[in-house]
Amino acid sequence: MYDAVVLAGGRAERLGGADKPMVSVGGMSLLDRSIDACVGAGKTIVVGPYRATVHQVRHVREWPPHAGPLAALAAGVHWVRAPFVVVLAADLPFVRPETVAELLRQAAGPAIEGAVMLETQGRDNPLFAAYRTAALRRGIALTLAEHGLLVGLPIRVLTRSLALRHVPDAAGVSFDCDTWEAVALARACMKPRSR
Repeated sequence: MYDAVVLAGGRAERLGGADKPMVSVGGMSLLDRSIDACVGAGKTIVVGPYRATVHQVRHVREWPPHAGPLAALAAGVHWVRAPFVVVLAADLPFVRPETVAELLRQAAGPAIEGAVMLETQGRDNPLFAAYRTAALRRGIALTLAEHGLLVGLPIRVLTRSLALRHVPDAAGVSFDCDTWEAVALARACMKPRSR
């Protein structure tokens, strides 16, 4: 049993301030693609400005707006009731339910507090992960106690204190759309090939 938190805030500066979660790739918004991957979630919480979606979700905001991914994560986790939470950024065009299932399987291992996707470049992505909810809540509380606030803090301030398993990206699903060049590449990959 898990809930999902999809982070859909941010300023998308490398996209010229475009509304990145609503950018269409393969006929579907990036936001809906991330939500689709969490088809098995008990509930899905979308953190960021209200946006129309074909799914039933709870919309919440971090405070103050644009306070950063750690503040957004805390705002979303507040509404989680399941023992596990899948955390996804809203810019992952190739994320699939099978990927989410594998992250959850890995996160349920003994003495493990979460499973994080290891991108093809070898860097882990804490916004493409599954965590034990209790571990995230504890980490958020400790970070808040240490720093006094979450605004502007990188999410790695939290995740570096967790016992994480890194899941290699064998299928290339960790690709994200941070630039218009990346969006164009994702769109080209999803075009039906002519015979």
